[in-house]
Amino acid sequence: MSTKCFPVIDLVATGNNIRRLRIERGLTVRDIQSYFGFEEPRAVYKWQNGESLPTVDNLYALGNLLDVPMDGILVPVGKTDNFSEQQDEPCCSSHFYARLPQMRRNAEAA
Repeated sequence: MSTKCFPVIDLVATGNNIRRLRIERGLTVRDIQSYFGFEEPRAVYKWQNGESLPTVDNLYALGNLLDVPMDGILVPVGKTDNFSEQQDEPCCSSHFYARLPQMRRNAEAA
């Protein structure tokens, strides 16, 4: 049985990807701010700087605006910006692995 890797989103790489997609489509931060009806562009800058991620609803809408699926916006840890090569970094959360034995015991007890 192969071990499934718990995916972890790389906030900085995802922010860089949002910036790249926005620029490729000729959109400004203000355009995205207006699309979402935000009073301030702060949320968009936070996404682009890797300080936070859009909510699921906003991620879906952003994908619609940028004409890419949601997983075309998110970048998992261990993937390069072009998504074609794996880096040496693990793609799994140490927090997940620390909890795995307890999760297995709970599943067996159920």
